[in-house]
Amino acid sequence: MEYKISKEGKVKRSDPQPPNLGGSKNIILVMLVILGVVTFLDRINISVAGSEIIKDLNLTPLQWGWVQSAFILSYGLMQIPMGAFGDRQGHRKVLALIVLWWSLFTAFTGMAGGLASLLVIRFMFGIGEAGSSPCSTGVISRWFKKEEVGKAQGFVWAASRMGGALTPFVVIPVMTTVGWRTAFYLLGALGIVWAAVWYWYYRDSPLQNRPHPDSPKGREKEERYGSSAVASDGSLWHRILRSPQFWIICAMYFFYAFGSWFFFSWFPTFMELGRGFEKSELTYAVAVPFIMSMVGNIYGGYLTDKLSSKYGLKIGRKALGSTSLALSAACMFLAAFIPGKMAVFIFLSLCFGIFDLMLPSAWALCIDLGKHHAGTIAGAMNTAGNIGGFCCGILFGQLVQSSGNYNLPLYMIAGMLIISSILFAFINPTKSIV
Repeated sequence: MEYKISKEGKVKRSDPQPPNLGGSKNIILVMLVILGVVTFLDRINISVAGSEIIKDLNLTPLQWGWVQSAFILSYGLMQIPMGAFGDRQGHRKVLALIVLWWSLFTAFTGMAGGLASLLVIRFMFGIGEAGSSPCSTGVISRWFKKEEVGKAQGFVWAASRMGGALTPFVVIPVMTTVGWRTAFYLLGALGIVWAAVWYWYYRDSPLQNRPHPDSPKGREKEERYGSSAVASDGSLWHRILRSPQFWIICAMYFFYAFGSWFFFSWFPTFMELGRGFEKSELTYAVAVPFIMSMVGNIYGGYLTDKLSSKYGLKIGRKALGSTSLALSAACMFLAAFIPGKMAVFIFLSLCFGIFDLMLPSAWALCIDLGKHHAGTIAGAMNTAGNIGGFCCGILFGQLVQSSGNYNLPLYMIAGMLIISSILFAFINPTKSIV
């Protein structure tokens, strides 16, 4: 334990620095990358196991849509509270707590006996996962310089897609061997291990030991996450809610997430029941689009930082984001319009990879616009996105049940991506919200 003497002559106790294991910033990024993998393994496993759960619990397509959206509802509602909670209380305790919470409810999913219990469990699961992205963004805003945040976000989001790509290879063999319930027990254990390691290693040290603002190190840290002054809740939200930039970024993410949540919820079921993929084919049919998304996130992270450094944030953030969303909308339309298994596989893989080129830009915008309150802005943006995802889950199931046509919802998603592309073009990343 370390002790320091303040200017007033008082002795203060501070937590020790994290152990020196070869560069704390890089180790923290690796841990966030692992968290991204675990987050999406726990999230996507229910989609991969969807057809088995539907059959085992005797669920209709509309009921299954509600199961998917129960998670999205709580996940969306808790984004802002979790982001603000992490900013205020520190991400060491908050991330450890929420990962432990959702890992337990991942395991509880394997105990579901029907629609009612499944709805409750997935709702509670979403409360925990809600803090993952905004708190990770808060960590990045404190440890990385402004010219590094895009790359860092790209790696974290690429890791989440890697988790989605790995899920069928993990879940399907377990399902075919010992049943879908065991897959949830095993994946729940992974998160518990991560939470213990994170709590042992991580400290919120950049904020605990901030140098004087006029010193060289102090100026460097100000470049990372802006002013250290923390506004009161009332004045902070007054300024946020009065900012047109805030509402544009939330609306943009709502329409983007309407499309992205198709891949996180209905996609495996669509490929199996809508386009006739067998279980043996489902592994690559699900994994490859997520791998494309992983590549898109990594390249998009490097691209947004490089373009921003060379041409400014308006090119590096919004031009890249708007173009990516427009191209992905065209791919989604072609996936719906052209029949056949191979065509839908190719175009949906391209769609997922292209629209996730913009994802590091969108989350870097939360740091550009939110500064020290990046977690709060990220939580608000992701709340709007999850409202879009909730709507997608319900409307997709409703359209399929009423029309019997799995392609019809894809046209709707393509339209949503076009709207998101237009809104992205109106964001001004140089004008901070806070």
